[in-house]
Amino acid sequence: MSQPPQHRDGVEFLQPGRLRLVEAPAPRPSPQERAAMDQVWEEAVRANPCLFDGPVAACAGLDRDGPHDLVIAWARTTYRLLALRRVPGATALLPSLFVSVLQPSEDRRVLVGRMSPATSFPGRWQLPGGTVEPPPAGDRLDAAALTRHAARELAEETGVQLAPQELRLWLVTRGDHGNVGVLFLAPPRPESLLRERHAAAVSAEQGAGARPGTRRDRPGRRPGRAAGPRRPPRGLPGAGAPPVRGRADRPLTQPSR
Repeated sequence: MSQPPQHRDGVEFLQPGRLRLVEAPAPRPSPQERAAMDQVWEEAVRANPCLFDGPVAACAGLDRDGPHDLVIAWARTTYRLLALRRVPGATALLPSLFVSVLQPSEDRRVLVGRMSPATSFPGRWQLPGGTVEPPPAGDRLDAAALTRHAARELAEETGVQLAPQELRLWLVTRGDHGNVGVLFLAPPRPESLLRERHAAAVSAEQGAGARPGTRRDRPGRRPGRAAGPRRPPRGLPGAGAPPVRGRADRPLTQPSR
């Protein structure tokens, strides 16, 4: 890359030209690690029955591909393997791989959500998004698939409907524990529209009798990311709380390399 990676609070910010994904084999825990992993997972499920062992794509590596591009290696596994992060000395642990959407308002604020009490990190504020799910056998996991997944997460968690082609690959982040996030930038929307879509999603979930924060309509939602807020819809603050918070220092544009 023509510019060095930027770091802040232990997070590395990478500006990709293009993004390529390759599948890698998942590590096999030793018998001792598997026993410890199962114990941690069972304890977590007893504490939070909303957790379940669905399929997930974990990050097996992040490397540069030439001066501007990035390659993410990913592996098929399940949420149970992520419990190894709580097992001291575990060697078969893989970091998380997730997508997020930066949805700005026209007055340069950013849409964020607050994680529900049903998640592993209740009360945490974060961007709409979710853990990457592995594709069906025979399908590819590529940048286009990540874009579609990000658009779906934005719609599910906020009620904001966007076509995937309206999202732009913006940044790739790597945290101090190796978790990798692919961040997409959405076009600015009026705050009134964001609130309107949020309210409509709340009404739809309440009309359907859904219990926010505990919905498990599709497997693979990562424990620790918002399946729902304190009140519907998933991923946004409850009714009455402002879904648009903070103000950007400057207009949000595609980063230059």
